[in-house]
Amino acid sequence: MPMPDLKSRSLIEKLISFDTTSRNPNLDLINFVVSYLEDLGVSPMLVHNEERTKANLYATLGPQDMPGIMLSGHTDVVPVDGQAWDSDPWQVIEQDGKLFGRGTCDMKGFIAICLAYTPIFLERGLNTPIHLAFSYDEEIGCIGVQTLIEKMKHMPIKPAMCIVGEPTSMDVSLGHKGKRSYDITVRGLECHSSLAPFGVNAVEFGADLINYMTGMAKRFADEGPFDEAYDVTYTTVHTGVISGGTALNIVPKECIIRCEFRNLAEHDPDSIIAEIETYARETLEPRMHAVDPNTGIDVVEVTDAPGLNTAADAEVVTFVKSLAGRNNHIKVAFATEAGLFTERVGIPTVICGPGSIEQAHKPNEYCSLEQLELCEQFMDRLVDSVCGES
Repeated sequence: MPMPDLKSRSLIEKLISFDTTSRNPNLDLINFVVSYLEDLGVSPMLVHNEERTKANLYATLGPQDMPGIMLSGHTDVVPVDGQAWDSDPWQVIEQDGKLFGRGTCDMKGFIAICLAYTPIFLERGLNTPIHLAFSYDEEIGCIGVQTLIEKMKHMPIKPAMCIVGEPTSMDVSLGHKGKRSYDITVRGLECHSSLAPFGVNAVEFGADLINYMTGMAKRFADEGPFDEAYDVTYTTVHTGVISGGTALNIVPKECIIRCEFRNLAEHDPDSIIAEIETYARETLEPRMHAVDPNTGIDVVEVTDAPGLNTAADAEVVTFVKSLAGRNNHIKVAFATEAGLFTERVGIPTVICGPGSIEQAHKPNEYCSLEQLELCEQFMDRLVDSVCGES
């Protein structure tokens, strides 16, 4: 079977060559995209982070005075540290009908296809504008896109709909769970372990709080709410990191807990964290203060990515299904910027992109040529939909 001749092949190779691991700047990639777009007569807008080491990019193709369709993707990738790759992760290798490289699946393949089709959109002439939105630091909590969203809130004309090109095997996803993560610091009172009742053991109080959150997780699993479209049909609560204590014979003065919950879109995240904080304030802290009033529990939000739950009969769903050639729809477990676009800017959004999330974040990450070809066929239909006659 002949391999497809991808329009996006050279751009995929170029984008993969940039090491945009979230800890690194992304400006080399962004500057390449800026030059590419400017050569086509497109003037992108950049929204930098405070340090000006990273940037979101937003560009409009075609009419500037109409809502249009936004294509969204993130430029950062997860680390390759400690992973046993069979090839250079920053160089695309083709083998067995697959393109290997960090980001081929998640999600530079989609961004490359958007860029490859930019001159096609422009040459055909757009009746409806296409907006490109490429963000940074998605992999560490959808952080970068939030500064772009603040800009978008004040735009006089906003996109009418958005397609986030995360890997869904080109299925149309109507929803994903929300994600909030927290750093919780338990401040105790240290003393010699032989005098333990005179101290406040931060690790033990931290363990008590974790045990309470574990109970919440069990209650959600037993009582819901539920959404059968997900593999895990309920909201989850998870503790990923705990650290505290310095020596066995010292009552620990500090315990740090890193936790998260992934909530169904209809399960209010504020009520979840409020329950955790209420237990800390009303049950744990009074016992701590009985020994020392300077002890306590501090809860700091680290990331907040709202859930997505687009209605099955929404215009964006019908439209994107027609582009993808699908009648069905799905929901995905992983968080994306889609929920942010919907909740904070009011843009109806779905997720649809090449590759499978099962291949993401692993050594030897890949996207099949077949999936990339399906995405290019999707773009061909989008061109026919928004452009004049060829």
